[in-house]
Amino acid sequence: MKKLSETLTELGIAFSFPIEIKDDNGNETYYEDSDSDWYRFEYDANGYVTYYEDSNGLKHYEKTK
Repeated sequence: MKKLSETLTELGIAFSFPIEIKDDNGNETYYEDSDSDWYRFEYDANGYVTYYEDSNGLKHYEKTK
């Protein structure tokens, strides 16, 4: 996955670290720090994590009930 900071730089959009994105429910969906570490979460309708991915290559899928 391409880091968000790379995309923002290519588009000429100014930003500062850390980059944090949250959904409408306040759940953190993306985080990136100045050391190039990042992670991304996806949630179900109940707020449970259904997917996790990070800059170390870890990908984890959770099944929800």
